[in-house]
Amino acid sequence: MIIRILGEGQYEIADEERSTLEELDATLVKAVDSGDEASFTAALSAINDEVRRAGQALAADAFAPSDLVLPFADATLAETKSLLADSGDAAGPDDR
Repeated sequence: MIIRILGEGQYEIADEERSTLEELDATLVKAVDSGDEASFTAALSAINDEVRRAGQALAADAFAPSDLVLPFADATLAETKSLLADSGDAAGPDDR
């Protein structure tokens, strides 16, 4: 599984980590849907930290299709909603 953190890079994640990341992603989507900035910030930090912990960073010149794209680490809820709207993905990042 390949996950991109915008502005940072891509990480390869072992399949064994998928369920943990899916739970964190569901929490992030719930925070976006609820419009709760504090919950969003905490959820974004948690999933980004887990990707960095569990993942192997890909080389800067490597590019592979991403299974999940996460907002940049210090994104606000409004910026994230704008990114989702721009991508035509109103359903949330878990449907990518």
